[in-house]
Amino acid sequence: MTALAQSTGFVSLVSAGPGDPELLTLKAARRMAEADVILFDDLASGPVLDQAGPQTELIAVGKRAGRPSARQEHVNALLIGHARQGRRVVRLKSGDAGIFGRLEEELIALTGAGIPFEIVPGVTSASAAAAAAGLPLTRRLTARRLQFVTGADVTGNLPEDINWAAIADPGATTVVFMGQRSFPKLADGLHAHGLPPSTPALFAEAVGHPHQRLVHTTIGELAVMMRNAEVTQPGLILYGPLALRGEKPQSTDPDSTP
Repeated sequence: MTALAQSTGFVSLVSAGPGDPELLTLKAARRMAEADVILFDDLASGPVLDQAGPQTELIAVGKRAGRPSARQEHVNALLIGHARQGRRVVRLKSGDAGIFGRLEEELIALTGAGIPFEIVPGVTSASAAAAAAGLPLTRRLTARRLQFVTGADVTGNLPEDINWAAIADPGATTVVFMGQRSFPKLADGLHAHGLPPSTPALFAEAVGHPHQRLVHTTIGELAVMMRNAEVTQPGLILYGPLALRGEKPQSTDPDSTP
């Protein structure tokens, strides 16, 4: 579904990136400028919304843990209602909408209502955090797998059906979304399944925003830091062999020069 259906309305599910408007894709910025209405999340607000056109109606529909939030059914109804009025609708989500962004619920609702749509991918906060810290996410031989996991289930607690063998893999780079409150318990599980507390970790808070904070540490030290910390900003946790800034790769390529 790529052709804009002006007469019947159209929904663009747009990924806003981590918050820095310079990390918006050209397509995302164009869709925002052309939109009749933008439904945006809390984390997809701020300077990013400056891309909206002067005629664009802005509607906040954010969801944040522990705060009053728009129900998903209400968001779905708004998307469908505005599209049925023949409007160009942008649903603006932070990071990449397909990664822990509740994208599927809205796709199902739009499909069921017969509303044409497109998905505009974007820069995930994991990529932005690694870039800000000067780190790659993969490395030949020592970090050959990259995995994104959620640290919270629908109740906000650590999920009970965790694949511990996977997330305790010392040869993987693991990024934990929405895991600040549950990380102490997660770290205990990682240690119990063989991942040392000394494993390098990066805590990235408010990635892409002026008050961005990066903390280079270990999973053991981060668990202590998080145990009684007040969560006031969005953050993610990256751990594995590449999380320690300044670490130099050990080449095993026989053709490489020292």
